[in-house]
Amino acid sequence: MRYNRLGNSGLQVSALGLGTNAFGKRADQETSITIIHAAMEHGINFIDTANIYAGSESERIIGLALEGRRQEVVLATKAGLPRHDGPGGSGSSRRHLMQELEGSLRRLKTDYVDLYQIHTFDPYTPLEETLRTLDDMVSSGKVRYIGASNYAAWELMKALGISELRQLSRYCSIQCSYSLADRTPEQELLPLCLDQGVGIIPYFPLAGGILTGKYSADDPAPAGSRADKDPHFGRFLSKERLLLGAEVSRIAAEQGVSPSMLSLAWLMDRPAVSTVIVGASQTEQLLHNAQSLALTLDEATLGQLDEASQQFRSGEPFAFYRLP
Repeated sequence: MRYNRLGNSGLQVSALGLGTNAFGKRADQETSITIIHAAMEHGINFIDTANIYAGSESERIIGLALEGRRQEVVLATKAGLPRHDGPGGSGSSRRHLMQELEGSLRRLKTDYVDLYQIHTFDPYTPLEETLRTLDDMVSSGKVRYIGASNYAAWELMKALGISELRQLSRYCSIQCSYSLADRTPEQELLPLCLDQGVGIIPYFPLAGGILTGKYSADDPAPAGSRADKDPHFGRFLSKERLLLGAEVSRIAAEQGVSPSMLSLAWLMDRPAVSTVIVGASQTEQLLHNAQSLALTLDEATLGQLDEASQQFRSGEPFAFYRLP
């Protein structure tokens, strides 16, 4: 396993991380715990969750899986997206964050999280309030490092500026949609992260399965796939993305590897990327994706992938979660 620093921080994270959105939803408790233990056995130390995944079941299951082994992982969770309707049910106010951190700690069966992330920018709460709250959490020992998610470049830079001005704890990472099917972070966010020492943590690295070669314009979605189970996912299956998926599959076949291995290897090699979180609903998926760590892409292959995905450097992000 390769390990990278998370941005300019001293925190070391595995180049491949485990995303847990499926735990308690597409993967039951027993399967989820098996996946977590398999990830740890293969050197994956970064486990990413959120207070809203599977209605908080993901955090509860992770807490069970890590009993007696908490010190072996870098545990990351998030808060900010809606937990419930009504006042105080979402956002990054002091009240909401303090309440949600306590709930996450209880479910995760721990007294601290390594990385606490704001799930999305909150336009209704002053950034200084959010950052002072996070700074207090770090001072209390309940949080070790802080990160952002779904921030635009200007929002992240504003937060970094306030932290520097007020001498508050600073975001060391940013989660964003980033893949061959979504290279929009390269326009503004990636240069900012390189300049400011912020680590990028891509989510949707396989574009929801499009880059695995499982979807085709001519065939129905495979049984059990995200597109099969989630009718809203169909909006991502554009002609352009399906063509990209086919081209990535062709290039992968030339290299004798799977499309997902090729796509992950490309992403792990991008500047500023610290760890790539990949979800799994079966242990076999995790072990297959872990093989991407052994791939070294030559200039010719990188050129092919760059040409095939160039159009996805502009336009709308593949995914971008915001408060209503």
